[in-house]
Amino acid sequence: MRQILSITTGKPASDGAGVRLTRVFGGQDAERYDPFLMLDEFGSQNPDDYIAGFPPHPHRGFETITYMLEGRMRHEDHLGNVGLLESGGVQWMTAARGVIHSEMPQQEQGTMRGFQIWLNLPARDKLGAPGYRDFHPDEIPTAERADGVSARVIAGHLQAEGFDLVGAVERAGTQPQLFDLHLPAGTRLSPRLPDGHRILLYIYDGSLQLAGAEAPVAASRLVRLSDEGELTLASDEGARVLLLAGRPLGEPIVQYGPFVMNSREQIEQALQDYRDGTFAAVDAPRA
Repeated sequence: MRQILSITTGKPASDGAGVRLTRVFGGQDAERYDPFLMLDEFGSQNPDDYIAGFPPHPHRGFETITYMLEGRMRHEDHLGNVGLLESGGVQWMTAARGVIHSEMPQQEQGTMRGFQIWLNLPARDKLGAPGYRDFHPDEIPTAERADGVSARVIAGHLQAEGFDLVGAVERAGTQPQLFDLHLPAGTRLSPRLPDGHRILLYIYDGSLQLAGAEAPVAASRLVRLSDEGELTLASDEGARVLLLAGRPLGEPIVQYGPFVMNSREQIEQALQDYRDGTFAAVDAPRA
C-alpha cells in the first residue's frame, strides 16, 4: 500500500483584490508537491469574501486549472479569450511564455466555492505558446457506480472497479490526473495510479479512511502519499475527495509571485518583459 508521508491543513490567505481562501499548499517546499505548485480552496456564502475577484494579473511558466463547485466566474485575457465558468465547469489555462488575465465573479450573492490548481510546465515548454480552454460541466467525463460512488475526471485516466474514464485534458510532460471523487457512507474505491507519480488527496467534505492512518482523515486535510504501491479509499460517513497525481519533473523551481521558472535570471527576464510591455505584446495563438 502507498504510505502516508504527511497530513497537513491549509492556511487562511487572501489573493487577488481580497478574495478570502484557504491555501492548501503553495509557495514553500514546492519540490514536495512536484509537478503541482499550488492548491487553493475558496468557498463562502458572504459576497464580501469573493466579490472583488481577481483583476488583471500576469502569469508565466505554468498552467492554472480552476474548478468551480458552485458559482459563476468570468475569465478574460489579453489574447482575447473569454469564458464563463459555472458550477461543475473547468478553465484550463496554459500561461507558458505569458498571459495577463482576470477572473471576476458573475454573482452578487450566494455561494462561490471551488479550487485553483497550479501545475508546473517542463523547462522546454515554459516559453512556449500560451493557451486557454473552457470546459462546460457536461464536457467533464463523469460516471457513477451502482453503490453511489461517482467520479468526475478533469484530467488523466481513471481506472478502478467500475470506472474506465479518460479525462478532458491530457499532458505528456507532467501526465496530470485530476479526479473529483464522491464516496457515499460505507463505500470504497481503489484507483490504479502509476508508480513514480506524486499522489495528493484533498478531503473537502466528510472523512476518509486510509491504510496507515490512526483515525479517519477529516475534511480540509491534504494527504501526501508515497510514489509506489496500491491505494484504497474508504469512508464510513461519506467523503468528497480531490485526487491529484502527476509525474514529477525533478527540475529547479524558482518562483516569484505569478512567475515560475527554472532560474533567477529567467524570473528577472519575466519581470523586465512585464515592465517594458513585451510580456503582453507576445503574438501567441489562441487555444
